[in-house]
Amino acid sequence: MSKNATGTRTGSDQALAVYLELRARPASDHAFDEVADGLDLSADERERCRGELATLGLIEPAESAAPAVVDPDVALVRLLQYERDRLESRLAETSRAQTALATLAGPFLRTSDAPRSEVEVEIVADAERVRRELAGLTDTVEHSLHVMHTGSVRREDMAEELERDRRRIARGVRVRAMYSRRISSVPEMAQHLAERAALGVELRFSPVVPMNMVLADENFALLPTDPHDPDSAAILARGPGLVRSYRALFEYCWHAATAYGDEESDAHGGDGLSEQQRVALQMLASGIKDDQIAKNLGVSLRTVSRLISEVMQELDAASRFEAGVKAARLGLLDGEPRERDAELG
Repeated sequence: MSKNATGTRTGSDQALAVYLELRARPASDHAFDEVADGLDLSADERERCRGELATLGLIEPAESAAPAVVDPDVALVRLLQYERDRLESRLAETSRAQTALATLAGPFLRTSDAPRSEVEVEIVADAERVRRELAGLTDTVEHSLHVMHTGSVRREDMAEELERDRRRIARGVRVRAMYSRRISSVPEMAQHLAERAALGVELRFSPVVPMNMVLADENFALLPTDPHDPDSAAILARGPGLVRSYRALFEYCWHAATAYGDEESDAHGGDGLSEQQRVALQMLASGIKDDQIAKNLGVSLRTVSRLISEVMQELDAASRFEAGVKAARLGLLDGEPRERDAELG
């Protein structure tokens, strides 16, 4: 290569030119200087090229003027190994620092006398773990157990649930359970609920149960991560700061539900609409689609259409919109019905 071949090269271009020339020449004690002379490099440029090639691992650092040339793939493997070793060293340092922090956050920080509100929240996807947690409540609950069921109890679990009821009530624990009204029509569930009631479990029915829920005292809550998917992972919450909020939701639903044994007397609200029809009407007025109403009520789409038709007939409405307007005027959407004759005159 002529002396002018790198006349316009700078930086990495010069280093690349030196490296290509070194690979093309047989190794000798003066190869680097000969290449540098051939490329007309100044003293500073020579040292910069030597340092860059050495940093990249493309030449072996050597005290002599004859550094050994390294193939690019070998240099790459060495560089990756170097970076891996450095990363492992950093990870080891981080682990040591983490251990020190954990030590500080343990007995040292807990020496503070300031009161704390302990709240623990855990997502559990293991169904067997959830079952163990529920079984453990039988012996750990002290005052009250509150349960919401969106569906039926599995046949294989009924006997076990009754046994737990006996043990809890024998210890003076108040047990309250709320079910979707539709399950009372299932013969096996009807028998199971009669047996629970005979043991002293307080039962109520609601047209809509928002989610499966288990609350123990004010220290434990078991909830689904997705209320519409009974197979979703569970949320385990411990600590009164969080559980009280779910207890308030349970109490609201409980007072709006119908006590076990009073279903017939509460089938109509005194305004010609059954409770199921009123719930369907409220959801319809809230803009909820028919398929979601069916899912919430646990009925088919055909049943929802029938319920809405009956509501329209009862309110003498020609359309769903008119039914919603009349229901609002009558106070059927807020639980405060006014005199129908005066409104519809």
